[in-house]
Amino acid sequence: MSALWTSGMAALATSGTCVGVWEINGISIDTRSLQPGDLFVPLKDIRDGHDFIPVAYEKGAGAVLSEYAIHDAPALIVKDTLGALCDLAVAARLRSQAKRIAVTGSVGKTSVKEMLAHVFRRCGLTHASQKSFNNHWGVPLTLATMPEETQFGVFEMGMNHKGELLDLTAIVRPNIAIITKVAPAHLAHFEDLSAIASAKAEILEGLSADGVAVLPRDSEFYTYFKKRAKKILSFGWHEDADARIVDIQHNARGSLSTLVVCGQKITLELPMVGEHWVENAACVLLSAKAAGIGVVKCANALKKMGAIKGRGEIHTLNVDGKSITLIDESYNANPESMGSAIAALGLFQGRTIAVLGDMLELGADEKKLHEDLYTDLQKADIHQVLCCGSRMKALDKKLSKTMAAGWFEGVETCLIELKKILRDQDTIMVKGSNASRMSVLVASLIAQEDKDK
Repeated sequence: MSALWTSGMAALATSGTCVGVWEINGISIDTRSLQPGDLFVPLKDIRDGHDFIPVAYEKGAGAVLSEYAIHDAPALIVKDTLGALCDLAVAARLRSQAKRIAVTGSVGKTSVKEMLAHVFRRCGLTHASQKSFNNHWGVPLTLATMPEETQFGVFEMGMNHKGELLDLTAIVRPNIAIITKVAPAHLAHFEDLSAIASAKAEILEGLSADGVAVLPRDSEFYTYFKKRAKKILSFGWHEDADARIVDIQHNARGSLSTLVVCGQKITLELPMVGEHWVENAACVLLSAKAAGIGVVKCANALKKMGAIKGRGEIHTLNVDGKSITLIDESYNANPESMGSAIAALGLFQGRTIAVLGDMLELGADEKKLHEDLYTDLQKADIHQVLCCGSRMKALDKKLSKTMAAGWFEGVETCLIELKKILRDQDTIMVKGSNASRMSVLVASLIAQEDKDK
């Protein structure tokens, strides 16, 4: 395989000045994960990444970008390292024939990105965002590392302020732009849901001339989105949706659903639990079809998809001699995704326990949005609820005496109480915003299983 970037190509793309002649096969912004032969891009954040250039060379960097003079090692001197990374991203797009698919939304964007990547990898060389690299450096980093021969590129785009998606979509210029859903998230930075919808719609501004917008037909903002793109496809339950969900049969290990995709009726089997996964799949089926992938081929690929860490991943564990089912939803949370996870928990037989951590960035309605989860818990008939974190105290006060299992300031004390109340055959779902550290609780339970073996 040819080099990802040569010194000459990189200099041309960035208008930078080369030091030495070099080739690199990857790009890194973090010396902790840098691989030998990578181009190190020092960015300025809490610390100036330039401080780590010596470490990058020690770890075998093939070259470094730098805003400061380097005379005795492979480098590319540029005016602005983040700007140069964006220049490399645009150059990577222009040299490739890859179909570019961009995904945004208040919920589901990482899951849809992973599902699309899973499908596309069975159809051709695919390049996709790692983890949730979806911000002002993650998107250009993903595109800049896309090999020229790539056939499908999948890019997750996140935002928490107006204008952010305009910059990202201009870099990627997607052939297919997806909005999964608009829901209460990052409300601390937006006046209301309409403001969030307006910011999400920015992704459509970057569509290529023949680009397709894939939109949520059930959304109250569908008409608003529709006015902002020329070619429209929609998914959801609505009778006019191009990918329409007809019915779903749930079980504790997944679902069997019927959909009609552009007039073609299919049966879809998913190994993930919950209605929200079928909605994600409807979006994926439609987007893959827009990219030239057959609906049946896509459905067959989704049937074989593995779990996504922190997003509904199911573990069967033995903790202190008790066999339990653990649903790991610990990656992140907002009211919409929390409601979906609670509904999925309610599909399981036996006693169900929800362990819920704080939801962040919800603005003035934060207290009410936490309290409102009680309605979701009642509807799903959840048996016990442990609340963790200062914001979750509002929900704990709202819970019935039979449902409430305690409020805890941190995950450590919450875990101790959870283990006390566990019974054989319980099903536990753990969810909260990243900063609530619910992933620590999940890891502790899994480690307990390993220790007991």
